[in-house]
Amino acid sequence: MSHVMAQDRVHHSLVWPKCRACGEARVEPLLAERSVPLYCNVLWEDRARAVEAPRGPLRLSVCPSCGHVYNEAFISDLLDYTPAYENSLHYSPHFSGYAEDLARSLVDKYRLHGRFVVDVGCGHGDFLALVCRLGGNRGRGYDRSCPLDAEAIARDLDVAFVPEFFSRAVELPAIDLLCCRQVLEHIADPAAFLAEITASPAVTGETVLFFEVPNAAYTFEDDGIWDLIYEHCSYFTARSLVALFERCGLEVIATRDLYSGQYLGIEARPAPGARAVRPGSLAPATAKNEPFAERYRSKLARWQDAVAGWAAAGERIVIWGAGSKGVGFLDALRPAAVAYAVDLNPRKRGRFLPGSGAEVIAPEFLPEYRPDRVILMNPVYRTEVSDLLARLGLSPALVAA
Repeated sequence: MSHVMAQDRVHHSLVWPKCRACGEARVEPLLAERSVPLYCNVLWEDRARAVEAPRGPLRLSVCPSCGHVYNEAFISDLLDYTPAYENSLHYSPHFSGYAEDLARSLVDKYRLHGRFVVDVGCGHGDFLALVCRLGGNRGRGYDRSCPLDAEAIARDLDVAFVPEFFSRAVELPAIDLLCCRQVLEHIADPAAFLAEITASPAVTGETVLFFEVPNAAYTFEDDGIWDLIYEHCSYFTARSLVALFERCGLEVIATRDLYSGQYLGIEARPAPGARAVRPGSLAPATAKNEPFAERYRSKLARWQDAVAGWAAAGERIVIWGAGSKGVGFLDALRPAAVAYAVDLNPRKRGRFLPGSGAEVIAPEFLPEYRPDRVILMNPVYRTEVSDLLARLGLSPALVAA
């Protein structure tokens, strides 16, 4: 998964009179303001500093025309993504399999063999390396938070990583595929971000743009409330994603649900004559968004009661997943009984989660700790986690949050 390239340095805060996706002028409140950690994927070296980690305001509004949700209290100047930002999921075999299938589908669909590929917000470069390896392609990855060891991932490939923002000023040959995964939701002005990309002379009428974002339907219709984090200032529905791309003069080729419906993918090409989305021309937002604040409070209360009950019964509890869901879950509940978060990413181990101060541990610690209950932060990993627990000789109760 990509590191973020939050290159919109304009100070955005408090008042957004128009929807960031479709441009509709009428937006409605969705969730009252609360405080959350500024970063979910910047961990701390000691528990005390983690508990006192910087926080930011989260106040959500929804566009009734396209269903786009955004944090109207978001202030982009509070964030600065560096190599300390660690959100790679490629240590999970399940996620790695998904990423490889996705890369292969793009290579096959667009005949990407011996072509030039750019990844905007490339993170550690795993996905760019996959696309280039599968198709014998050349690649360039841009990400200000790109770690120094990214080059090792693309060993023996014609791939380079640039620890800078992508902009129209970058001199490149014509781009055949431009990827941008798990970035757009971090950008305060997504239309300006897309305009900067499509203004590049290297982006031609033949360039395919592939963007991947978290799916707002999973968060707001399926009550995936642990995904509400400060880094995400926008939550895209399929309608709002299409509206944004068409509003920016792009022809949408396809959209698709990805990763068990938790992500959205969109494929598009520059098209000067593309239809602009007119206000009111989209289907109304789903009614499921209307009671979200009540469902949010109800789910939070249920989990507070459940964890308190398990702790009172003397159970040892850990969560599995030290990413955004795990940080959001523990920060919202602050359960003293949950001191550990299990994660497969070795870069996170021995560090502490912002807000709760829970320590990140390797699965190999569990036979010593002997947990009675494992709270799974993402249900897509149930089989992977169950198998790993069995290999460790453990059989705790496994429950998805």
